Amino acid sequence: QVQLVESGGGVVQAGGSRRLSCAASESIFKISQMYWYRQTPGNERELVAYITSGGGKHYADSVKGRFTISRDDSEHTLYLQLNSLKPEDTAVYYCFADATTRGRGRYWGQGTQVTVSS
Repeated sequence: QVQLVESGGGVVQAGGSRRLSCAASESIFKISQMYWYRQTPGNERELVAYITSGGGKHYADSVKGRFTISRDDSEHTLYLQLNSLKPEDTAVYYCFADATTRGRGRYWGQGTQVTVSS
């Protein structure tokens, strides 16, 4: 069974930092393009960043220069370093794996809440 388990959420003051982790099933992680999304109540999930299996990265304009996505293939773990946090970064952050190019599916984690206090 494919699993994505996020951790690292919590309450942080504006201007602070947080690192999110997503531990993934090894068989999926190594073939997947990995994503971080976030969602606030009443809104759709929005893309925060993604990283390809080759290490290419993309960021939403709203987080560019503040957030850093990375992956550790040996530990099959995805990371998101959140710096210079703002209250508008408050959301549930989700890990997502897309393995469709390799004949597998798409998988979501359960989410981790990040709350930025002003």
